[in-house]
Amino acid sequence: MDCVSLADNFKQYFEIKFAASTALRQESFKIRHSVYCEELGWEPLRENGMETDECDEYSFVLLLLHKRTGQYAGTARLVIPPPEHPSYQLPFEQHCLSSVRTDLIDLSEFERGSFSEISRLAVPEAFRRRLGEKNTPYVINEINLEKDVFSEEERRNFPNIAIGLYLSIIALVQMCHHKAMFVVVEPRLKKRLERLGLAFEQIGDEMDYHGTRALFYLPEHKYISALNPEILQLFHMLKSQLAPQLRLYPYLTRQKD
Repeated sequence: MDCVSLADNFKQYFEIKFAASTALRQESFKIRHSVYCEELGWEPLRENGMETDECDEYSFVLLLLHKRTGQYAGTARLVIPPPEHPSYQLPFEQHCLSSVRTDLIDLSEFERGSFSEISRLAVPEAFRRRLGEKNTPYVINEINLEKDVFSEEERRNFPNIAIGLYLSIIALVQMCHHKAMFVVVEPRLKKRLERLGLAFEQIGDEMDYHGTRALFYLPEHKYISALNPEILQLFHMLKSQLAPQLRLYPYLTRQKD
């Protein structure tokens, strides 16, 4: 019997969703609140149980659906500063601009609307690791159900949830023909992404922002050029799910070269 590919296995359990409605966007905000406010304490608790900020006004949200249970296994947003509002900033421009290495990159060369930032990636606690794993950076509490609803086979896919969200965001970035994508992450996470073929370049000094973080960017020619074959297949599968859900690519400012 042939081995099931990573893409086919992922597709069996998960489906990427573009949050085109208010209801879907609110599902993302609820996940963010549970992770960033309730669990990590990085943001203040909100009475409505939804974590939002000013960047959501010009962000595009993805959700990863766990097909069997109908639960959302993760979310991420792509923040795109609209060209008609030059004062609107990316999260890194609000919090990390002083750390940018101007000897490595000139941000003034990027036209507003032609670049973006992946932000607020969040995976609910129950979807973070496999049953029985130890020595991980995350602790999973008891799921608030009579029994654990996830099989061990399903849990084997949990480490791929964040990868799927990153690849889906990159698919959206690629469809928008953006020149670059930015992200603020731990340097060690950058190394893990690099092993998958996502060659983010560090363009900012390390800083203390909810732990050690740095600014990285991925130029257009490196979006998928270094992905290993299995990850590339997963990327194309996710892009094929996402593309039909988009009626209009956000802030498309140029034609593909």
